[in-house]
Amino acid sequence: MTSDSILTSIDDGVATLAMNRPERHNAFDDTLINEMTSVLQEFEQSPAVRVVILSGNGKSFSAGADLNWMKRMAEYSREENYRDAMALGGLMSTLDGLAKPTIARVHGAAIGGGVGLVAACDIVIASEAAVFAFSEVRLGLIPAAISPYVVKAIGERAARRYFVTAERFDAREAHRLGLVHEVVADTALDSRINTLLDQMRGNGPLAMAAAKRLARDVSRGPVNETMIEDTSRRIANIRVSPEGQEGLGAFLEKRKPSWN
Repeated sequence: MTSDSILTSIDDGVATLAMNRPERHNAFDDTLINEMTSVLQEFEQSPAVRVVILSGNGKSFSAGADLNWMKRMAEYSREENYRDAMALGGLMSTLDGLAKPTIARVHGAAIGGGVGLVAACDIVIASEAAVFAFSEVRLGLIPAAISPYVVKAIGERAARRYFVTAERFDAREAHRLGLVHEVVADTALDSRINTLLDQMRGNGPLAMAAAKRLARDVSRGPVNETMIEDTSRRIANIRVSPEGQEGLGAFLEKRKPSWN
């Protein structure tokens, strides 16, 4: 799908979803939210897609909520606001729950909901010029829809500070907090992501999805007999799967695996 709000492409297993409202710093409105959700669902179902990159065109990654959208929200009823918030929550949940690995390419400003997108991605590479903020309280609002993903990424302690101060923080601080995995020079952003993609293309696609699900599931429960049994069952299942057999066979035969 390509529209006025987003640009998409699929090349060699890598799908790119680029927010394309540079004149508005890729700020959210209901159209952008719905289109992004739809595209991510299409990527999830496509066998041609193994990895998803999320980016923003122009000077910013995403400046959060669009001004005209906020003007409309101010006139909404409570029920209309609830439906509107559920749509944004649906986008965040879809991105976070995507089986395929996701990479956020962050440059410029990521504000409000833009930080939520970052927090919902599996891997985040940011340029040195990237800046972040939760600006909602300056408008008398709260970052509710994005909070589950942000708090999971940076922890409650840091979230308390940045949610209530609305202060901006740079890419180095975002890295220290755990929101960003790597900070690189602006000119090195694409080359670093391409290096990661080269690495990931050699991995079993079903194994990457299973590994992502594993990390999410084990983080949510105690280490007990149930978890030990569950993780043992998972590795046993994947060892005898076609992909597991191909990977093990390729390793033992000293050849590159052939992933379907």
